[in-house]
Amino acid sequence: MPLSRREFTRQSALTGAGVVLTGAVGTLATAPGALAAEDNTGQTAAEAAGHDHHENGPGYGPLLSDPKGILALPAGFSYRVITHSGVTKLESGEFTPSNHDGTATFEGPRGVTLLVNNHELKGARSKWQYPVPLTDGLVYDPAAAGGCTIVETHRDGRTAEWVGIAGTSTNCAGGRTPWGTWLTCEENSDRAGQNGMTKDHGYVFEVDPYDRRANRHPKPVKAFGRYDHEAVVVDPKRGHVYLTEDAAGPNGLFYRWVPPTGFQHGRGRLRHIPDDAGVLQAPKCYDAGGRHVDDLSRATRIGTVYGVDWTDVPDRDAKDVAVRRQFRDGDVTRARKLEGMWWADGGAYIVSSYARDESPGLPHDGQVWFYDPRRRTLTLKVLLGVNADPSKDGAFDGPDNITVSPYGGLIIAEDGEGVQHLFGATESGRTYPIARNELNIGTEEEPEFSEFTGVVFSPDGRTLFANIQTPGIMVAVTGPWKRSRPC
Repeated sequence: MPLSRREFTRQSALTGAGVVLTGAVGTLATAPGALAAEDNTGQTAAEAAGHDHHENGPGYGPLLSDPKGILALPAGFSYRVITHSGVTKLESGEFTPSNHDGTATFEGPRGVTLLVNNHELKGARSKWQYPVPLTDGLVYDPAAAGGCTIVETHRDGRTAEWVGIAGTSTNCAGGRTPWGTWLTCEENSDRAGQNGMTKDHGYVFEVDPYDRRANRHPKPVKAFGRYDHEAVVVDPKRGHVYLTEDAAGPNGLFYRWVPPTGFQHGRGRLRHIPDDAGVLQAPKCYDAGGRHVDDLSRATRIGTVYGVDWTDVPDRDAKDVAVRRQFRDGDVTRARKLEGMWWADGGAYIVSSYARDESPGLPHDGQVWFYDPRRRTLTLKVLLGVNADPSKDGAFDGPDNITVSPYGGLIIAEDGEGVQHLFGATESGRTYPIARNELNIGTEEEPEFSEFTGVVFSPDGRTLFANIQTPGIMVAVTGPWKRSRPC
């Protein structure tokens, strides 16, 4: 039985307000510049984070500059470019589309790794030099530039790439399903007639990396709602689907889709469900005293636990009013820039990238929460303080795409200001750099570095794939991976 508000309040009172309930996962990570939050050893998060780079710290040592000017890595690590927009080509002869974003890996035959790669291209096709090609039978809206490609990589370095879906808009984080497909999310909710679009957008689509025929005649999963989608994960035990929304004015929401009674997930089944199937819900969180929490930026301590109730969405297709605006302030709990998600440890890790003046709580440069569906609680695992000088290497800010490492802890793609990293976070609250983007797309006087996206390990755990979003480069990183130590 899920934890009721009364039971949550009673247990919290017994264990101490804001303290993790018995059996919940402990604090997972902090970062340089983290807001001070005392853990159960008496050490603050900022103190723990401040010792990341000494010889006994976690990670793989300092990053070494790349002579090719693409990716700085620790000693012993190397990378190879898998796809490069405007350089590599699809099987059909067109160049790889630009603006790589969310990515998932799938195990193919004889050591092959398949990847589905989103391309976050917003608006009309004419705006982009390398949109996703309008491959016959795979097009939703011929006016839209975005979509997904499927990349096949072999152990000997051979690659191939083809279109999985085209004619979608602003394909962002997405998510892998337990049955081996990819759910690609549109972070754009233009109606037909807006910005040149010929169909409504703001939906989730299923893409099958194994069966090209299954991707023909794309059909949106309207039961998941129409809004600015970011990421999606599936609870393999309960069948619930969790989705994030990246929006402001007001801040976006974290959603749950409850399938109709008797529905069983499986390959291709989502495209056949009715548009109003199941129930789409938004969260209403409350603290240990039973008080409503209006925004996740209110949390200022790692280990904060909120109980979660779920409220039905009145009109999931947002016919007249955007979904997030259909609730009064006292009805739901919001957060700024709800971004990547990853299902692991029996729940969902959820990123809120930052909070500033648009949020009612304390400003921060990133949170990672863990939603436990069994206890129906949200626990704050990562809290990044505001980065005082993003132009300097060292601190991390703006977490976005996220994965759970087979070697322990989290791997996070940075989408902040200034220097951009892939960085790890151990289970004990330590962070360390894994890679730094050295591809300057600005000028020498005013350097600019694109965000990292699509961070994900190969099925065998030997290779870390990631993207530099602009211009659109997918890399495969290999090296002496090791189990992270709870330093």
